[in-house]
Amino acid sequence: MAKTRFEKSRIGFIGCGAMAKALAGGLVEAGLPAGQIRAADPVAAARDAFAAAIGAKASTSNDEVVADADLVVLAVKPGAVAEVLARLDPKASARPVWVSIAAGVPLSALAAALPAGTRIVRTMPNPPALVRAGATAWFPGPGLEADDLALVEQVLQAAGWCWRAPNEDLLDAVTGLSGSGPAYVFLFLEALADAGVSQGLPRDAAQALAIRTVLGSARLALETGAHPGVLKDQVTSPGGTTIAGLERLEAGGVRAAIYEAVRAATDRSRAMREK
Repeated sequence: MAKTRFEKSRIGFIGCGAMAKALAGGLVEAGLPAGQIRAADPVAAARDAFAAAIGAKASTSNDEVVADADLVVLAVKPGAVAEVLARLDPKASARPVWVSIAAGVPLSALAAALPAGTRIVRTMPNPPALVRAGATAWFPGPGLEADDLALVEQVLQAAGWCWRAPNEDLLDAVTGLSGSGPAYVFLFLEALADAGVSQGLPRDAAQALAIRTVLGSARLALETGAHPGVLKDQVTSPGGTTIAGLERLEAGGVRAAIYEAVRAATDRSRAMREK
């Protein structure tokens, strides 16, 4: 990572949960000194785990974190956002850039709870961020300068890959695809392994084969840049085993079910946002 404002920045976390810990750990790996990270959480166990994993100070004071930060990651549950922000010192909270990872909380709600003119970014990360392999979409509110946007992107890249959405409404579709998507993949992995067991494979071997097949296939698609359909055709011989299996998947409506799953999760995200 090129030397920029990043290395000099002070990053705060309100909330010391798993996602905050993963993101902070990625920042340290990316070159940010742990001493430039501060966090707060009301739960002692969460604070202790964060401090032990990151080597950074964790306290009970949100105001202390905000006062010392150039950028604050809001990593609390969506239902706690309004109360947490309402209790902050408004003079201090107006200064840093805010990055919210609270699912379903729109920029309008964040802006209403923070002082006028506060620079805010809404994001939608996903669970693989816990192993620095996340896919995070983000959308900035008004008022952020070019160096603010660069800092936000560097912070989010500490958890994996990130994409700046062209409009905020698309974050609902991101929720339906990549936010909820790991659960779809885990369901597929479980089914694939169970299918192997049903054909006589030992459980541990079936699970390892299923996981490595999905991991390797994703890596092949990512590194070659080829369309998934092209890669599918490359392993599908006329009259062979693969086409026989694909025929049954299509007959079972797998493709349509994936469409419906993403649509349903997207609709639920929209409904939660509009409450």
